[in-house]
Formats: sequence, C-alpha cells, structure tokens
Amino acid sequence: MPVTPVPELARRSKAASRVLATASSARKDRALLAAAELLVARSAEVLAANDLDVGAAQDAGTGAGLVDRLRLTVDRIAAMASGLRQVAGLADPVGEVLDGWVRPNGLRISRVRVPLGVVAIIYESRPNVTSDAAGLCLKSGNAAFLRGSSTAVHSNLAIASVLREAVGAAGLPEDSVIVVEDTSRDAAVEFMQQRGFVDCLIPRGGTSLIASILEHATVPYVIDGDGNCHVYVDAAADLDMAESILVNAKTQRPSVCNAAESLVVHSSVAAEFLPRVDRALADVELVGDQRSRTLVPRIGGATDEDWSTEYLDLKLSVRIVDSLDEAIAHVNETSSGHSEAIITTDVAAADRFLDEVDAAAVLLNASTRFVDGEEFGFGAEIGISTQKLHARGPMGLQQLTTAKYVVRGNGQTRG
Repeated sequence: MPVTPVPELARRSKAASRVLATASSARKDRALLAAAELLVARSAEVLAANDLDVGAAQDAGTGAGLVDRLRLTVDRIAAMASGLRQVAGLADPVGEVLDGWVRPNGLRISRVRVPLGVVAIIYESRPNVTSDAAGLCLKSGNAAFLRGSSTAVHSNLAIASVLREAVGAAGLPEDSVIVVEDTSRDAAVEFMQQRGFVDCLIPRGGTSLIASILEHATVPYVIDGDGNCHVYVDAAADLDMAESILVNAKTQRPSVCNAAESLVVHSSVAAEFLPRVDRALADVELVGDQRSRTLVPRIGGATDEDWSTEYLDLKLSVRIVDSLDEAIAHVNETSSGHSEAIITTDVAAADRFLDEVDAAAVLLNASTRFVDGEEFGFGAEIGISTQKLHARGPMGLQQLTTAKYVVRGNGQTRG
C-alpha cells in the first residue's frame, strides 16, 4: 500500500483543525473518553504491533534502557488510557476570555483564548507520546500531526488507528490525529517545512533532533530542549535538606530533562557538605573543579564541556564558589534555561537567585524534578519549553492555545 505524501497529510490535518477549533467541550471529551476505552479494548492489537518494534530493536542490538522506553505492556496501555481520561477531566481552555475593556468610542474589546491550529510533533521512540500528544491537542482544539521514529512506527500507527476510530465515532474528523508513516530522514525534513499547514512544531528528542530542527524547520517551533539543571547549596543552606533534595534531583530518575546535572556549593559549607554528597551519591560519577577534588578524592577532573552537559545518567558535575554572585554567574553561563534550584534559609539570597537566574523555572528549597506538567497541576504536558517566545516551561493545554482580539461595535468608524 503506497505511503501518503507528507504534504497531503499536512493538508488533511489543516482541514481537521478548522472543525476542531469550534468543537464543543462535550464532544471533545466524548472523543477522549471513547479513545481511552477503545485503547484498552484493543490492547492486544497494540501490543502485537509493539512486539514487532521491540523485536526489531533487540535484533539491532539496542540497549536495554532504550528498549524499555519502547516497550508497551498492558499496564502501560492502561496508563495511557488513564491519561486520556485525566485530560478529558481538565477545564477546556478554548473560549476563555483573558481580559476585556471598553474604549471611549464604545468599542468593546476582549482577548479570547483560541487553538493554535495544527500542532506538529516529532518525537523519538516512546509510543506513549502518540496518545499523550493526541489527547492534549484534541482537548485544546488542535489537530495532532505526528511523526515518530522508525523504531516505534508499528506501535505509533496502531495507537493512532485506535484514536482515529474513537474520534470519528464521537463525530469529529478522524484526521484530528495523523501519524506520518514515512520515517525516512527526507520525510522528517519535509515534515518540518509544511509552512501554511503547520502552526507550531514541537520536537521531543535529543540534541541531533534539535539540531535538525534548527537547520531545516521553516515553520514556527517551540524547542523542548536540554535540561542542564543546577542545584546551588548556599552558605545558609540546611544541609540535611540540601542532601535530600540533591539525591532526589539526581537519582530519582536520572534519564529525564528535569534531573539535576550540576551541583554548585558555597565554599563556606563545602568541607562539610561534599563528604556527605560523596556518601549519599555513592553510585553517581562525580567530576569537579580542583577545590572539590581536594575535599573528595574520588571526584574526577571536570572539563569545560562538563559544566554545560546534560548527562541523562548517574553523573554529576561539582563546582565550589565563593559568593552568591559567582553562583548566579556560573548558573547563567552554563544553564540550558530549564530548571535551577537554590537551597538556602537566607531570604535575601533566595530572592536574588530567583530574580536573577534566567531559566524557565527557578526553585527554592525543592527538587528540580517537580518541573513537570503533572506536578504543576496541568494534568499532563506536551513538552517543556526552554525558549522564551509563546511558551516557556511545562506546556499543558493553555500553552497549546493562542489568543485573538474580538472587537464589538455598533457602527463606529475611524476619523
């Protein structure tokens, strides 16, 4: 069976987005709930498709961690269905009046939240993203135009088939959810260049994918970028709290973007705190500056590159500073703009750090692992933006909308 060209799929997504833009909350929720039920009912079909992908990955010698990210189970499908139900239960952002005013000439102006239109998402081998992204797009009135990796193509197409059937049964266009079958590099580049059809492109993947977006994309995009997250332990830190937060931020799930990658410690507490870090993070590889290596001999030497690296592994860079100014300067210089934390009991130091550090999220006395759509109360997220235009930080339903001005008059003309 011939593969449908990317431009034709993009055109169909655009057509579906125009219907979704005015769909009622009730109809969108019916579609989401129907998709959740059908996903569970057709789990055997989805698992059979996933077996093809997992088998191919194993035959190719793919590492166990990546195979696990690819693998679906009955429980993981149930979790995907639960996510769709949760999104159905969230407030619909579309139509919300953000503000309004009346001009002296009698014109009534309001600013109203509306869908973006076609949200294109290009992502790597996590088939649950197909369901998560489609659910968030549907609830926010957007068409989901999806391009997954070749490693998960059978799984993604099976999941999308179920979602499309449920959406159609609820009276919405099946093309509200489209997965591109062609997983070639040329098709990926073409996907990034559907100007006139795609309203926003969101990449979810590693540095090579982001580099490709920056080189080839001709549509507006929001970068879900690296997370080189710092934990700064201030001179006035509660060291018990600092240890607990650091352990959680680094080890609770080291392979995600909101895990801590760098520890910055004030010199006045370094001699006491770093030996504690050595014990608490015994399974974590540490690299650091000369002063930290003097205090903890097992710390390896850090290169200039280490200060800006997202390891996504049990590895942590360590830097000692002599002042809050130096800490803020180091964080701003090496940060990827994701999430940065300060541990301190000094209110003035906390306020300065929170004000002066340039990142999507800044935290006081809390783990960077909390920078997440679900933890923020968004219900779910489509990514975490590390850029500043349109959206920044966890992207939930509201971040998948824009606004338009509605102006109501009764015959006014401009002189």
